[in-house]
Amino acid sequence: MPKPEDPVSGPSVFDLRGRQSVRATFKLSQKAIDAIGLVAVHMGIKQKSLFDHIIEDMSHMEKLARSIRIRQFEKLPRRQKTFVMSRRTIDALSAVSQAHDMPRDALVEYAVQKLESVIQSEKIRHAQRKKLAAEIMAHFEKGEQLYRSVAGTLGKDDPFCRHLGKAVHAARKTAEDLQAFLKKSQVLEDF
Repeated sequence: MPKPEDPVSGPSVFDLRGRQSVRATFKLSQKAIDAIGLVAVHMGIKQKSLFDHIIEDMSHMEKLARSIRIRQFEKLPRRQKTFVMSRRTIDALSAVSQAHDMPRDALVEYAVQKLESVIQSEKIRHAQRKKLAAEIMAHFEKGEQLYRSVAGTLGKDDPFCRHLGKAVHAARKTAEDLQAFLKKSQVLEDF
């Protein structure tokens, strides 16, 4: 039987328990709820991982707890929302909440504000992507035109034309994927 300090022995029960998923309900502003969903969906990050990132940094949470103005927080219109997070994250949140006599809701609300800088930089990148997409789509259209020209000259069954057709088909699929990504990213425009 391996010794506990043996690196080959694997994760401890504490490590595994810390990764266990739990549901937690918070009363948050709509803006905070939207920010969590936006970052998770748009960037392909699971909400659980997102909470791990923004809450498990204990020094940041301690600093945050000392800076919260609870009267301002209580004025925010809020609604209940349930999230899945790791037990370790909820334990860290509860510890800071108890140590500073601060509602967990307030800690989550203000911790989520860290995401706003990420969202703002993504909004800028989204605008750049939209400009670049127009240029890229023009190149794809030139490829389509070239294929039609080659097919008219050599015929669609010519091996050269078939190879070019595969490339144009792949480019068309890529163009569709880019357009779908831009459409999904439109939510950034309204944030």
